[in-house]
Formats: sequence, C-alpha cells, structure tokens
Amino acid sequence: MTATTLDKPAVEDRTATSSPPPPRLLLAPPGTAPALIDGAWWPRSRDLTAELPALTTVLDPLWGRITHVTVNPTFWPVIPRRVPVQGHVVKVGWFKAEQDPHSLLLLSFTAGRWDLLVIPPETDAVTATRLMITATDPARSLTASDLVKEAGRFRVTAEAEAEAAWDSARVTVWDSEGGHDVRRTSQGGPTEAAIGRVPVPATGR
Repeated sequence: MTATTLDKPAVEDRTATSSPPPPRLLLAPPGTAPALIDGAWWPRSRDLTAELPALTTVLDPLWGRITHVTVNPTFWPVIPRRVPVQGHVVKVGWFKAEQDPHSLLLLSFTAGRWDLLVIPPETDAVTATRLMITATDPARSLTASDLVKEAGRFRVTAEAEAEAAWDSARVTVWDSEGGHDVRRTSQGGPTEAAIGRVPVPATGR
C-alpha cells in the first residue's frame, strides 16, 4: 500500500505567524513498500464531526472517495455513526480490541484500505513534526502506538538533557562570578580560623 506525500495542512491556520504552521497531514511517499502506517494525521481536536470533513476533502482526490472510517473509542469521547463531508456521507465505526487506539482506518470507494497514525491534538509542534517524519519514513515498521511511545521517550530524554545542560550552565556562571571561592570559605577557610582565635578574657582571681 502506497500513498502520496502531502505537505500542506488539511485546514489552513487563520492566525498570522512569523513561520509557516506545521502540516496537519503527511502521507508516505509514492512507491514505498506496504507498511503498517500510510501516513500521519494531527487533528486539532477529538471531535470527529468537526475534523473528518477537512481530512476527506484532502484525501478524496488522492485515494478516491472515502466511504468508511473506523477508530478505537479509547481516545474518542463521541463517535458519530455518520459524518457529512463534501458531497457525501462517511460512515463511522469503531473497534476496541482489533484496532490500535492511535490509528484511524479509512476505506476508499476505489482504492481500498488506508491506515493513519493519529497524533494526539495536544501534542506540541516539534513532537508532532517528528512523528510525521517517522511515520512516513520508507523504512518504518512500528505500529501507531509504538510511534507515539517512542516520541514520548524521545521528548523525556530531550527534556532531561536540556535540564542537565541548564544546571551545568548555572554552575559555570556561579563559579565565574566567585561562587567557588565563597563555597571554599564557608567550608573552613581563613575567615573561620580567625574567628576561632579570638582571645578569651582571663578571669580574675
């Protein structure tokens, strides 16, 4: 199963920013070998009624009319039976045990089945971009859930490394501003010795 790379968002961001918004949909390059995931989709919410029309508007010309969609209900609070999209209606179903909770299965009227990684809406842009690139890598072999877990581990590691680098920078600044000498003084330097030698007045007899 192959797909086409799509670098533009399924729905255009309406707020002006200094840099272009990250894509909301990325599909595997054409001609790649069949894989567990055919692309990655980053919806803005968990509202299928609101999100599916924009997705199918992009996919219909590429894959043929999308007629059915299935999800795992774990992360979708409301699953409508039908969703009106541009020019037709998409039937929506769900499978709990049989379907990966982080995937969206689409059935096309002409092309067959496609599976997308669903990136959680609350994901930050950097992690979402990384997930999209990983999911559409020609050498990809992970499931949707495995991709999300891998991205989570990578984020935790990156945050820990950033925190360690920040701590190291603070120590460097502290030492460069004389903090190192202050610590040595507090641990028994010349000042402590001088205080210890203050004479004690003699007691008269």
